[in-house]
Amino acid sequence: MSHSDYLRWKRLLDIVLAVVLLALTAPLFALIALLIKWDDPQGPVFFRQKRVGRGGTPFWMWKFRTMVRDAEGLRDKVLKECKERAYSRDGYVKIRWDPRVTSVGRVLRPLSLDELPQLFNVLKGEMSLVGPRPLVWGDADLRDPRIQERCEVLPGLTGLWQISGRNNLVGERALEADLEYARQCTLGMDLLVLLKTPWAVISCRGAY
Repeated sequence: MSHSDYLRWKRLLDIVLAVVLLALTAPLFALIALLIKWDDPQGPVFFRQKRVGRGGTPFWMWKFRTMVRDAEGLRDKVLKECKERAYSRDGYVKIRWDPRVTSVGRVLRPLSLDELPQLFNVLKGEMSLVGPRPLVWGDADLRDPRIQERCEVLPGLTGLWQISGRNNLVGERALEADLEYARQCTLGMDLLVLLKTPWAVISCRGAY
């Protein structure tokens, strides 16, 4: 299969599966929205963040909100208080047992249910079902040749990083998983990742 044929089949797979998943999870979307509003009536249901897309172009990635309002404004304060639990992935700092996560967020995040709105990013062609996780805009060094190589493919809702340990896979190991996909992506690899993703989600390994 030529690369152009692969891209066409990949896009078709993305559209079909995204539409099916959105139809199947519509009641779940409504339930999650109600729970978020019940937990914090004044806050928004969705959270959007500027991420790096294919070719280094920015796009807005959508998620269900799992943190308190003004979580990004509290980032430096929380990082200072919890620096022993912080680590960096692709230039983006994450904190184990982040105190900004809401009670509903502590349920949604391990099961990756907060990621469901990204199905709309997939339909728009900003993301694929399978690919490297999208980097946070402004936190990653886009001048790094390895980051540029990583950005040659669409970022994904799931990928080798997710099925290989998620947040347990950090630093060079996480980047190598993303580069391995960018260099060797095939329809067979995409299908394998999709088949392994449910178990990675259910096991909650490396999720927080």
